Amino acid sequence: MAAGLKQASSLRFVNAARDTVVADNVRVAKTFLSRLKGLLGTKSLPAGEGLLIAPCNSIHMFGMKYPIDCLFLDDQYKVVGLVENIAPGKMSRVFGQAKQCLELPAGVIASSSTAMGDVLTVLKN
Repeated sequence: MAAGLKQASSLRFVNAARDTVVADNVRVAKTFLSRLKGLLGTKSLPAGEGLLIAPCNSIHMFGMKYPIDCLFLDDQYKVVGLVENIAPGKMSRVFGQAKQCLELPAGVIASSSTAMGDVLTVLKN
């Protein structure tokens, strides 16, 4: 994760190349326990919200109650993998170049037109 972003309480992710906002309010899970917990125990991921898990190059949906979209990013926030609408009980593949995973409400990848190779801009809230 880029220096300076570790201390932000919430982040905003923008896809400038597509002129779209990916998420307005992203929490960061960077400790072992916060990464392990992830979104477990939540009933939904509201529109505009997300969870950035770092480090992370794959996820599982065991114990989840709802599907999500996932953007796998390198250390420069370039999209190196994406998974749309991953269902509860499933696992993503391992994305070898990924350093972090941005978990988003299902449908955000399509609605933001985010694609492989896009570089996201990250702003502190």
